[in-house]
Amino acid sequence: MENNIESPLNMPHNLIVNILEKSYDNKNQSVQNSAIKNMKFDVPQGQFCCLVGPSGCGKTTLLNLLSGLDQNLNGIIKYQDGSIPKDWPIGYMFQEPRLMPWLSVKQNVTIVTEQTSAEIELSESLINEMGLSKYMNAFPSELSGGMQRRVAIARAFVNKPKILLLDEPFISLDETVGNLLRQMLLKLWEQQKTTVIFVTHDLREAIYLSDRILFLSKGPSKVIHDFKIDISRPRELNDKKLDSLRNKLISNHPEILSGKI
Repeated sequence: MENNIESPLNMPHNLIVNILEKSYDNKNQSVQNSAIKNMKFDVPQGQFCCLVGPSGCGKTTLLNLLSGLDQNLNGIIKYQDGSIPKDWPIGYMFQEPRLMPWLSVKQNVTIVTEQTSAEIELSESLINEMGLSKYMNAFPSELSGGMQRRVAIARAFVNKPKILLLDEPFISLDETVGNLLRQMLLKLWEQQKTTVIFVTHDLREAIYLSDRILFLSKGPSKVIHDFKIDISRPRELNDKKLDSLRNKLISNHPEILSGKI
């Protein structure tokens, strides 16, 4: 299948990805294993884009390349007509909150800033948005798992990132807490209009959150289907349209979650 992925018309290109190959050395053999091959897509500024694919297909590898944590690839990742500036704010939220246990909630959020008065004020505002104003000086050990992830969301947005990368940030949470955090994430995204790349295994979550879903193949990973979500915002978590669209996708492409189409 030709992998010619184009962005929606009349929207400025933001993130442009064209990875010919990303490989890792195989320590047991004198060969390289390809994690990503012939992956091409672009994401317009301010779009909420979800990545869905089978376990081990290279989704986290892709996020590490997008964030600049890993720069060893054959291909290009750029912003419009140039490379992503090194001082460009990029947020990254992992599966675990990764809070510093010796720092308070406020300190965990401000640690990624220059701690100017404006940034401290924004940090406090975001913590309030997360419903944690009473826990401003609490330590992570005093918070529930869901509350810790609220702190991680606030920290991810405090620098007003141009690109926000999220690697299954709500995995293992119960449905009530997970839904609350999804709503909080969308509220901040709508305020800042950050470009979001969100990795998930949950197709219903992807449909609820995103403007668009990129489905990935088994490794070496590439984009096999680019799907636009035609459900107006704001969306309701209990909207039957979400399940209807999910069922239609699975009916049309029964093996898409396994990386086949």
